[in-house]
Amino acid sequence: MTISTKSMIKNTLFIILFLSLVYSCQEVPNRIEGNRLDIDENISTNKEIEDFIAPYRSNVNKNLDSVISYAPETYSKSNGELNTAIGNLMADAVFAESNPIFNKRTGKNIDFVILNHGGIRAIISQGEITSRTAYEVMPFENSVVVVALKGKQINELFDYLSKAKRAHPVSKQVELLLDKDYNIKKALVNGKSVSEDDTYYIATNDYLYNGGDRMTFFHPNDSLYTLDYKIRNVLIDYFKKHDTINPKIDNRFTKLTAE
Repeated sequence: MTISTKSMIKNTLFIILFLSLVYSCQEVPNRIEGNRLDIDENISTNKEIEDFIAPYRSNVNKNLDSVISYAPETYSKSNGELNTAIGNLMADAVFAESNPIFNKRTGKNIDFVILNHGGIRAIISQGEITSRTAYEVMPFENSVVVVALKGKQINELFDYLSKAKRAHPVSKQVELLLDKDYNIKKALVNGKSVSEDDTYYIATNDYLYNGGDRMTFFHPNDSLYTLDYKIRNVLIDYFKKHDTINPKIDNRFTKLTAE
């Protein structure tokens, strides 16, 4: 134990003793009473506070409601069995916006992206897309991380997807085909079969990396790269670069209907 640590402990004990002596000399009330304050429409507005907040609220709403893209139709995570248009858009957006950052820092490329179906919290409605749309679709503070995994873990990841029976978003670099009983018939990354000894760089969010949705295959890993880039901001940046979005359900994650 260092001298500074001993001194800190000594000072803390002295403060605790001093406060104990002070409060022991004071009369302690036998009863503490309180009143319930209901928060409802009957509470009057404080004009001074409202006047102070008003310009900030106006500026925030102006930024959130600024049009940054357009959706030709409505996109929902319920439209599709194993891949959805909105899920594909999110995974592809994470790849498109994150890979240049990752490549600049490491000289490597992201192999593919995996997100979670439950992380999509709203539809993208037909019509104008605003920054507020991104906040509604992704209200959480989740950020992009890139994990270096061996091919064996990639196979575990695909096995997880095959058993989950949910449209967890994966980017277009993946082609995963299941039979009618949800067994894997084909699994490709960038058009190639997975090699168990190779290293793959997978982008996801920090919630999933830490075991969210029981995605335990991220551990152990060769390395972790934190991009400090929120998924919400990824979407905003992606929308700003595409005046009209056009996501589709495709063959990246599908199931045979018959043998």
